[in-house]
Amino acid sequence: MDFSHYAPLWGEALLTALAVLVVLLGSLMKDSGKLMGYLSAAGIVAALAIVANTLTIAKPAIFFFDTVSVDALSQFFKAVFLIVSLLVVIASLSKYTGKGADVYYALLLFATVGMMVVASSVDLVTLFVGFELASLSTYALAAFDKSKKNLEAAMKYFIFGSVSSAFMLFGFSLLYGMTGSTKLADIAAASLGNFGPATLVALLFVIAGFAFKMALVPFHMWAPDTYEGAPALVSAMLAAGSKKMGFAAAFRVLLIGLIALRMEWYLAFAILAAVTMTLGNLAACWQDNVRRILAYSSIAQAGYIAIGFVVVGAAYGAAPVTAFNGVAIPAAQLGIAGALLLILGHALMKTGAFIGTAQVASMVSASSEKDPDDISNYAGLARRAPITAFCMLIFMFALAGIPPTAGYIGKFVLFSSAIYSGLLWLAVLAILNSALSLVYYLRIISYMYLKEPAGPKIVEQKGYVVALVLTMIAVVWIGVFPQSFIDWALQAAAVLLPQ
Repeated sequence: MDFSHYAPLWGEALLTALAVLVVLLGSLMKDSGKLMGYLSAAGIVAALAIVANTLTIAKPAIFFFDTVSVDALSQFFKAVFLIVSLLVVIASLSKYTGKGADVYYALLLFATVGMMVVASSVDLVTLFVGFELASLSTYALAAFDKSKKNLEAAMKYFIFGSVSSAFMLFGFSLLYGMTGSTKLADIAAASLGNFGPATLVALLFVIAGFAFKMALVPFHMWAPDTYEGAPALVSAMLAAGSKKMGFAAAFRVLLIGLIALRMEWYLAFAILAAVTMTLGNLAACWQDNVRRILAYSSIAQAGYIAIGFVVVGAAYGAAPVTAFNGVAIPAAQLGIAGALLLILGHALMKTGAFIGTAQVASMVSASSEKDPDDISNYAGLARRAPITAFCMLIFMFALAGIPPTAGYIGKFVLFSSAIYSGLLWLAVLAILNSALSLVYYLRIISYMYLKEPAGPKIVEQKGYVVALVLTMIAVVWIGVFPQSFIDWALQAAAVLLPQ
């Protein structure tokens, strides 16, 4: 057997072997938590290097009887998942170094492998296996600290996640029953050739399942409670990693239906996106718990990203538009690229923001019994923990779409594609929602920089600080030097559209 043929999949194999090794070493060694963290970080860096080697792969590499595809889109999402996991592991070195740390890092690695499998899946069975591997790992992680709040969050997440999996699997079974195949290419061909009521019902169930994962309204109910109750670093993984896994799967599967239905269907997605972004932002304005603010903000961001689906439905097959640098690009490709850029930016911004809340919670819970995530604990943070406060400032501005940050670039490309596709009303609504989001982002900033300190200055933990600074640099770097990232996203987007 020629193992070099499977070189593009060595990243997944490496992380799987490392997760098993971490569990074995943890059972044999005492006080090995920190070592497991460093091992996990090293493994993720190695996997990231493997993915980077095929980041802009020209021709898709197909494996395992046409069920796994390594292409520009899969490598884009894998890079996002690995970067998020690496940042979470680095931050975790400040918290999870004692008993049970080996299990924590192993679950984190298994969750990452599941997300990577989903990113490469071009078959319904492989897709579902990847989903469940990531989901089962994150269910356990959500309850990892074993506090009452953790357990409640994990139970809600488990119940809603199980229901969403059931919806999704039922939709998959209908698609298989109608087409006789689990391969996405075969399903696409059959759906385009004979799109009937049964296909529509199947897509509705699949959309419902994916909408749970992506936290789109009205399937968003689990997100605020789970993000608030789970350990802060796990919430970072859920918001920036697990949620993006839902979008990775949705891009592969739902675009089949959108391209088949075209005009008849994209308006429903437009309404879904509009309601999601508006409700998310309005709900966030009334919260006092910073993690709930970030949770509702994440729901709003999902609404923005969903504009990518709308643009595909509205503009597929239309004449190319002259967008950036005078190059003619199909509006549908530009819409997907904008959604991918916002996914990348949001993954970084949200990871950094949740790591910031973990830093604040660690200094509050040691000296107080009140809610560590209450916004009052952020009063005077700029004087108590200046590095954390400055990084949080950048993340808040980036999430609002203020230049020069990753958030601005993603929104600029995505909203531009909506305008080019004749969806001016949706673009205007998204811009107004971005302006509305400043209400709660500026509220957090005002507490950090304008209020009197809620306590004495503290020593900022190294793991959190390193992760925060690395994330902040990445967010600003994308905003200042966006062209290479736009080209990368356009190349990934091209995979989804028939050539």
